[in-house]
Amino acid sequence: MRDLPGREGLFAKYLHDARLISKMGELKKRGIMYPKKGTYTYIQSFKHDGSLHRTWCKAFVLEADEDHVVAVTDRAWVIEADGRKWITREPAICFLYNKYWFNVISMIRHTGVYYYCNLASPSIYDGEAVKNIDYDLDVKLYPDGGYQILDENEYAEHAKEMNYSTDIMRIVEKQMDELIGMMKEGKDPFNQECIDRYYDMYLEMSRSEE
Repeated sequence: MRDLPGREGLFAKYLHDARLISKMGELKKRGIMYPKKGTYTYIQSFKHDGSLHRTWCKAFVLEADEDHVVAVTDRAWVIEADGRKWITREPAICFLYNKYWFNVISMIRHTGVYYYCNLASPSIYDGEAVKNIDYDLDVKLYPDGGYQILDENEYAEHAKEMNYSTDIMRIVEKQMDELIGMMKEGKDPFNQECIDRYYDMYLEMSRSEE
């Protein structure tokens, strides 16, 4: 893992945007490493070839530190790579990690909490959006504890088409095992107490805005 580029280098290489490195350097000097709690931010997912994959246009930041950003999307516009737009149907608490190669979207429904987990690079914040690179594989966790691995064919196809390195593939696949282990053990955020805590925080912060 030590041979991989850092998070900033990874984005400079794969998003082909040297300005991002300069911007992040300026943000570091100003002490801005993550979005401010109680503000809205964009969330953007890219593909390995640098193309934009998906944008969430309105995420309310509950918590942000050197380890993660926790944000809520609630009836937020989502724009797909092909330009299609849709609005999220239910509140979802998003966990965007700075070290793990995955992120977690917990969708709060009447029938329970459904988790949609994206295997992706660690997330960075560049002053405009929280950004990561999507690596195709997804794991869906159901309220009854069952889970399903999705998009394995897409992962295999993109690995060839976009030339995923063996290092990246090894890390993505190892991180998926770790992710599933966290699910089985009920570690945060895969437990009701964690979701309730953040959802209560969201409701309280939302009321203070009114």
